[in-house]
Parts: sequence; structure tokens; C-alpha cells
Amino acid sequence: MSDDAHLLIPVPRTWPFEEARKLAEALAGGDPEKPVLFETGYGPSGLPHIGTFGEVARTSWVRQAFTALTGRPARLLAFSDDMDALRKVPDNVPQQDMLKQYIGQPLSRVPDPFGTHESFAAHNNARLCAFLDSFGFEYEFASSTLYYTSGRFDAALRRVLEVHDRILDVILPTLGPDRRATYSPVLPLHPETGEVMQVPMDAIDAAAGTVRWTDPASGKTFETPVTGGHAKMQWKADWAMRWYALGVDYEMSGKDLIDSVRLSGKICRILGGDPPSGLTYELFLDDKGQKISKSKGNGLSVEEWLRYAIPESLGQYMFNQPQRAKRLFFDVIPKATDEYLSHVDKARALQKEAPHDSEARQALLANPAWFIHRGEIPADAGSPVSFAMLLNLASVANAETPDVLWGFIRRYDLTVSPQTHPTLSGLVDRAVVYYADFVRPAKTWRTPDDKERAALTDLAAALRGQETQARDADALQNLVFEIGKRHGFDPLRAWFTCLYEVLLGQSEGPRFGGFIALYGVTETIALIDAALAR
Repeated sequence: MSDDAHLLIPVPRTWPFEEARKLAEALAGGDPEKPVLFETGYGPSGLPHIGTFGEVARTSWVRQAFTALTGRPARLLAFSDDMDALRKVPDNVPQQDMLKQYIGQPLSRVPDPFGTHESFAAHNNARLCAFLDSFGFEYEFASSTLYYTSGRFDAALRRVLEVHDRILDVILPTLGPDRRATYSPVLPLHPETGEVMQVPMDAIDAAAGTVRWTDPASGKTFETPVTGGHAKMQWKADWAMRWYALGVDYEMSGKDLIDSVRLSGKICRILGGDPPSGLTYELFLDDKGQKISKSKGNGLSVEEWLRYAIPESLGQYMFNQPQRAKRLFFDVIPKATDEYLSHVDKARALQKEAPHDSEARQALLANPAWFIHRGEIPADAGSPVSFAMLLNLASVANAETPDVLWGFIRRYDLTVSPQTHPTLSGLVDRAVVYYADFVRPAKTWRTPDDKERAALTDLAAALRGQETQARDADALQNLVFEIGKRHGFDPLRAWFTCLYEVLLGQSEGPRFGGFIALYGVTETIALIDAALAR
């Protein structure tokens, strides 16, 4: 058990705080006034995807926990490897033939196929920043090209030449024979073509800060300074050099990079630095169980998620169990959305109690909504109606526009409007779109059997006497339970499955008493009658 006496608060039992505690232990004894540097990396060879967002979000949450735990200042650097070479043309961008002409060029020198920015890297960097800004992340954006060309890395690059052979001793045993013969941690930029060259070095001059190499195509020999953006590092050595040059304290990475983290850590120590602490997170999988990829464009994009759900739901999805592989496809959206709504309701209550109740304070800090809302739950966050309920309401009402759903909602509660409940407004808009694209095409109603028909007839008859309790969701739920028990459904889940499959055309559904209260008793009776007549 570690000694937590140096921490400002007890450590809440949630993964960002556990990561923060590990980092605090690693930095114990250092300068408490020096800002702690968190970093995330982005390869702009393809459009940003949700995995990219997830790394920034999760790192931000560890940073938030670290500050709460220690009181120390911290920065987050979102670093783009935009000086990397274009190795292949992504499948999901225009002007494929044009891009093929720039294979091997730094991404920051490849024209933008969308025609909106000065380079392909600049376009993708802008896409990344636009989303991070819209979500409210606090970060500093950094460009590899700018850091190399401005001289920010010059001292570290000279240090690389001083320990060049020791770096080779670490990397070469991990390579196959062919790659080993051509490998160099230094990648000079061709002075005539601009191409990032992957060739062996003929000579290293650490004192002069240069490398000599031969172009295999022309046979010409060049001497290139490693400083000033005339060369860059091979990526594992580049990662280590960046940690060393910037003093990175924390960086997480995917499970597929475990070996790279280990090698880069060794190189960082050879350079004279300490590798950062970090979390290894599991990968996201698409609907076929394949790893999502920027170049393939499989899985979900950020824009697609936000078409169907509010941004906070994406945060909730990323918060859950980062060390477990998860499917990232459209069908995860409703669950993530309603998990967020549940957590934000609890967090709002805890936020009122936290100032004078230490247990409530601990529970609040362990709540995902505390992280998603950066420590302060807005008064208008949350929704009186779940996303699942809205989807079911859209389904039975065949809602083509948000106004259809708002008609039911206002009848249920006259005090609710898009102005008073902005989160609900966002949910309503997206529920209509999600219903049209995913729910409606998949709906199939089944015919009830004799036992189910009798129970449904009984439910309709009982509801005809419940008009005065039309808005009492609990009373209506109890009524539904009583009908199911009366007709011998065991387990009672079978009764609710009947309601969902026969009335709603799906295998799962909402708390049915709440659904009746929102949809309307009279309308629910008509729904049952229509199902019995089918």
C-alpha cells in the first residue's frame, strides 16, 4: 500500500484517480511548482476518428484527477506528428490519384485533397482541433513540423547523434534482416525531392550535428544537418526524443503499442530522460470485430456519433472501462446516452451535498459526469426523459420531426421546453434521426399467443379506468406488474418482452409505466387494440 499522506484528498475509487495516484508517486520529490506535462499524440495521415478523441478525453480526465489530488499545475499537449511521411493514401478522402503523387512526402507538404487548407496535415489538424474545442477540452496544440523547423528539438537531436550506436543496439534486435540492413533512427529529408528518406547512414558526425547518406535512386551522397527541420526521427526514436526534449510526464497509448512504449522508454533513458507514466488502453472494434482505423474509415466517426447523440454521451462511452476492448458502432449509442443521463442526475444531487459531506464529495469525484463536465455539473444538464424512451416514443408515433415528440412531452409536463431543458432538446432532435436510420428499418412486430392476448386485453381494460392517473408513472408501472402476475408470467420479464415485441416491434424497451405516462393512456389503449387486431 502506497503512502497517500502527501495527497490533498483520499483517492476516489475510479480509474482516472488511480492513474493520478501512480503519477503523483512517480513525481514525488520533484519540483512541485513545475507544471506537469500530459501529452497525447495524433497521426494526421487520415481523418480524426473517435479513438483519437478518446485518447485526449481520457488523458484530460487523468489530468483533472491529478490536479484535484495534488493541487499541482498541469498542461495538456496535443501533439500532431504532421512531419511524418505519407505512406499510403487513405480510403476515405477525395483526389486519390493526386495524393499518390506525394507518397513519401511529409504530411505537412502534401496538398489538401479537400482544398480548404494549405496541406493535408493542416486539414486534419484543423478537424481535430475543431472537435476538441467544441467539446471544451483545455489543451495546447503542437505541430511536429513547427517543432522541428523552429529548432525546438535541435538540442535533443544532437543528443541522438551522440548516442546513435546505443539506440541502434536497442532497435536492431527487434527488426527483421532486411529492415535491419537499412534502418536508421534519423530520417533526412531529401534536399532535392523533399522526400522523407529511409536509408542507412554512411557516417554520423555528432560534433557537427550532421549525417551522411546516399540516395539509392541516384547514387548521390548528401550531408544533412539533423537540426532546423532538415531531418526527423524514425517514429519509435521520435517518440522517445520528444519525451526527452519536452519532459513529458504522462502519455497513454493503445494495446497495440505495448512493445513500442517499452522500446521508446529504453531510448528515452539512453538520451538521459525518464519515460512518462501512462495507461495502456484496449482498442476499439467495429461491428465486425476489426480494429478501427483512420485510413480505413471503419467504425464510427466523430461526426456520425454527434449526428445521433449528444457530445456528453461520447464522453460517457470513453470513460467506461478503458482497459477493456469495446465495440464502437451505432448500437452502443443509446446505452451510453442513458448511462450519462443517469450519472448526471446522481452527480447533480451529490454536488449539493459535497461541500458539507465527505462521503458525498468522494462519490461525486468518482462519478463520470464530474469528469465529463470538468468538475462542475451545469444546472441544466440532464433530462427528465431517457433517450431510450424518446426512441420508443418516436417509434410508436412514427415521428418524422422533433415537433411530434415535443407534443407528447409538453402534454406530459407543461413546464418542459427546449429553452428550459437544452439537453432534452438535443436528445429529441437526435432521437428522430436515430429512429429513422436504425430503429424503423429494424422493427418487426409479432403476433401474441393466447396467453399474451388475454393479458393484453386485460391491460387495455384496466387502463381504461386510469385516465385520472395518466401522469403517474409509478402507479401505471404497478398496474402493468399486476397484470403480468395475474396472468402467470414467470419470470415476469417474459411479460415485458411481450409488450416490447408485440406493441413496439423490438426485443427491449423502456420502463413501461413511464412510457404509458409519456405516450398517453388513451394512445396506449389504441396501440394495444391495434396490435390485437393485426
